Parts: sequence; structure tokens; C-alpha cells
Amino acid sequence: MEVRARAPGKIILAGEHAVVHGSAAVAASIDLYTYVSLRFPTPADNDETISLQLKDVSLEFSWPVARIKEAFPNLETQIPPSSCSLETLKLIASLVDEQNIPEANIGLASGVTAFLWLFTSIHGCKPAKAVVNSELPLGSGLGSSAAFCVALSAAILALSDSVTVDFSHQGWQVFGENELELVNKWAFEGEKIIHGKPSGIDNTVSTYGNMIKFKSGDLTRLKTNMPLKMLITNTKVGRNTKALVASVSERTLRHPTAMASVFTAVDSISSEVAAIIQSPVSDDLAITEKEEKLAELMEMNQGLLQCMGVSHASIETVLRTTLKYKLSTKLTGAGGGGCVLTLLPTLLSGTVVDKVIADLETCGFQCLLAGIGGNGVEFSYIGTY
Repeated sequence: MEVRARAPGKIILAGEHAVVHGSAAVAASIDLYTYVSLRFPTPADNDETISLQLKDVSLEFSWPVARIKEAFPNLETQIPPSSCSLETLKLIASLVDEQNIPEANIGLASGVTAFLWLFTSIHGCKPAKAVVNSELPLGSGLGSSAAFCVALSAAILALSDSVTVDFSHQGWQVFGENELELVNKWAFEGEKIIHGKPSGIDNTVSTYGNMIKFKSGDLTRLKTNMPLKMLITNTKVGRNTKALVASVSERTLRHPTAMASVFTAVDSISSEVAAIIQSPVSDDLAITEKEEKLAELMEMNQGLLQCMGVSHASIETVLRTTLKYKLSTKLTGAGGGGCVLTLLPTLLSGTVVDKVIADLETCGFQCLLAGIGGNGVEFSYIGTY
């Protein structure tokens, strides 16, 4: 029996960094996905292992079921999910260490750990093979780890007794609300293994899709029928998110009144963005007017992010390049490199888009076209063998 799941990445449309200081942020799904296929072997396969194949980095890890049972003699499946204990985390980490992950890929160890914990928590020591591939660049602020955890949780749950899914249809299908809630909870626990203290924004957007507004710990799902298209430029410049967050906090301590005004302005921008994307769309003119307002808000948000000190030379290069074509651009996520968003208006010609991409790629950047605010996690039943 085999099932495939896919989960989208995410962008921050408005509010990054300021959200840490009480302002609202708006996040949205993008139609770039991480895919996970999960297969249970047949008796004829004579396969008694649990394996994980990461196709994008050409790595495969495998554990004999007997080894898992040896490490966890009292292993019991658990529904609903609970956090991975420190003791269990150490045991799983030792199983991952046995795989001798190459030093160049050692950052993947936490993801492999999350896989082992999620699978054994739901299916115990049942033999299986998971295959993962993704359209999302790793570590670029597009929610790649959350998409991994969501797609993984969805595939694992789809072949469990914990959810009710209809395998009679072909093609991609969406989960029901109860199933989505369970997927999101499991994915969040996986994110905790990878990141320690995630906000929950990334996995929620990846699970439910569309857009969410986040403020002071409260997540509100937003609905929009407004088509939005972005050019996402990956500067390929790595950044330290914790260090960038800390630098904003330090600047706030040095200039409390000025930074309070910055955060208040960002909060207003996020609220206006949420209002615009939720308002009804009547015709092309209405869409154009909305896009113009969003473009201005993106520019204002970018200016405030520069005030916070989280821009970077690579980001400024993207800003200058897109400004030549009168397009609005802002960083997304932590800043200091990472990815940059450029709004592509509905009436913009494909020729102009091609020119922008060519200019950016000349600078050594990676360009990705993405629709904004689509479906969340989906699954597809492949069949019984």
C-alpha cells in the first residue's frame, strides 16, 4: 500500500521581526511543494526495514525493524500526539548517528530524527519506505522544514487508523478539518524536534494553505479569492535567524521609542494587507487597485525592515534590479540574505518577467515563480500491491 502527500512552503507577506514585539504578521502558502511518498512493503518484498530516501541530496537511511525494537523495547503508538521526551530524543539521535550522515549534510540530522519519531509514534515498528523530494530550497526562509513535517505527517497518518480518508478517488485530495488538525499537531511536534521552539506559523500555513494572520500567539486563518503571483528570489546568502532576531531586540533596547513606532507601523501594514486580501474581488480593475495597494504596503514594510537593520547587500541588489521595472519588492523571513519577494501584477507581460529573471540570475540568484495562497496539504492514494 502506498500514499503520496504534498505540502506547500510559505512566505511572510508582512510583519516579520515586528511580530516578535507584538505586531501582527501575515503569512501565505506558495505553490512550491515538498512531496513524501510512503509505502508499506508486501510479504513478497521480504523487507524488514524502516527507510528514508532524500532524493534531492541523494541520501538514503535505513534501520532494521529489529534495531528499532532493540532501541525501544516498550514502544507504543500514541494518538493524539505528545511532545518527544528528552530521553526518547536521545535514543532516536543515537539511531540517526549510526547512519554516519556526511559532514556536508549534517544539518539534515534533525529532520531524519523527526521522521523516525513521527513514524514510530504512529506506526510503531512496521516496515516502510518513505521517499522525499522538494521544490523548496533548504534554509532559505520558505518553510522547507515545516513542509517536510506536514507532508510526512500527512502521509504517515493517511495509512493509519487515526484518520478517515477516501481512497476511491484519483488525483490530489484535501483532508477534512479533523484530519487537518491532527496533521498540524503532529507536524508541529516534528518542527519542535528540528527547531526547538517554533512559532507554529510555518506548519499551520503549510497544513491549511491560503493565508494566516498571527499576533501575540493567536493564529487567524484568512480566506481570499484574489490571485497573487510573486517572483521569489533566493539570494543564496545564508543567515542566522537567531542572531538577526537578537539584533532587532538590541536595537529596540537602544532606541525604544523609535522602534516602538516602527513596530506600530508594521502592525498597521499587516492589518491593512489582511483587509485587502480578504475583501471581495469584483472585476479586473478591482484586482489591479488591490495589487497597487499591496505593492505600496510591501515597499513601506521593506523600508521599516531596513530601519530594523535586517536588510543585506544581496537584498538591496534585488531591490535595485526590480525597481528598474517599477516592481515592488521586500525581503521575506529573517532577512540578512535568504529570499526576497517581488509582486508580479496581473497585467504585467511575460516578456518583462523574463527580463527581470534574466537580470537577477546574472547576479547569481535563483528565481522561483509562485502563486500565493493556494491549497494546504493534500494526499493521493497510489494503490495496493
